[in-house]
Amino acid sequence: MIRLLLVVAAALALACGATGAAKLDPNAVNRAQFAAGEPKGVDPTVLRAQILLDRARFSPGLIDGRLSENFAKAVGAYQTANGLQADGKLTQETWDKLVATSARPALVAYELTPKDVRGPFTKRIPARMEKMARLRRLGYHNAMERLAERFHVSEQLLRMLNPGTTFRKIGSMLMVPDVGRADPPATVAGVEVDKGARMVRVLDASGKWLAVYPASIGSDEKPAPSGTAEVKRVVHNPTYHYDPKFAFKGIKTKRPFTIAAGPNNPVGSVWIDLSIESYGIHGTPEPGKIGTTFSHGCIRLTNWDAEDLASVVQKGTRLNFKDETADVGNERSP
Repeated sequence: MIRLLLVVAAALALACGATGAAKLDPNAVNRAQFAAGEPKGVDPTVLRAQILLDRARFSPGLIDGRLSENFAKAVGAYQTANGLQADGKLTQETWDKLVATSARPALVAYELTPKDVRGPFTKRIPARMEKMARLRRLGYHNAMERLAERFHVSEQLLRMLNPGTTFRKIGSMLMVPDVGRADPPATVAGVEVDKGARMVRVLDASGKWLAVYPASIGSDEKPAPSGTAEVKRVVHNPTYHYDPKFAFKGIKTKRPFTIAAGPNNPVGSVWIDLSIESYGIHGTPEPGKIGTTFSHGCIRLTNWDAEDLASVVQKGTRLNFKDETADVGNERSP
């Protein structure tokens, strides 16, 4: 079991110990307050806000403590869902509402377990999909990558929170974001895939947004579909099957092939199969690219957001593909 130890003293000792001065003070993040302006670099207030948004299921994608387009989308979606002026900018009113959602510290101490450090890992994964098909498993490269994904955080930020740590010693204490989300919503009426905004929204019967995730959706080569679809099934730890009729750019073989399962599989750790042939919602081996790049027609989320979505949909859940979108500041909940 995950052991999240809310021990601030241990956290500060870890951050300010023999390895030198802390690069990012966990206490400063946990006590961060709203301040006007646009900070540059990793900022304690932005980091705390990202963690709180993630908990509330208004996902900022990869948590990195920096201002970004995905962060602005998450803020704007949260504002819309809570009846605030939706401009995607963190304001005092938005901050107060967000902080009131959870009393738990943003950063907590975590003890490395044997499972964290022993793998199995896949140290080298080729870039070409044809060569990936030769591997028996597409696992994490190392313990750091596994931990970063587990806590929805960039590897760079994980290092900043834990200077001098090797991420290999069982029993070591780390500082990590507490991204424990509440139980999934009991009633989900449908899912909206907003192609223009590159967002996926979970809706209740009244159209209220229950969860919002940044997404990579389609491309000029293979655009995402329009209209409606339904969830056919959910497959955890899927393999990936390539059909030459897909004709993806950069793949030269004319033969079908299968890539083994694993979180670094091209479709990540989960596949939500749709009623439109060959289309689905799935995870990714590259969470930092979500929302900033295109996909091969499907809807790509971070692994943790795809898994969260998979926990709230079921066979027959209806999806609506939205072709037009308003600016963030003009968004309105359906």
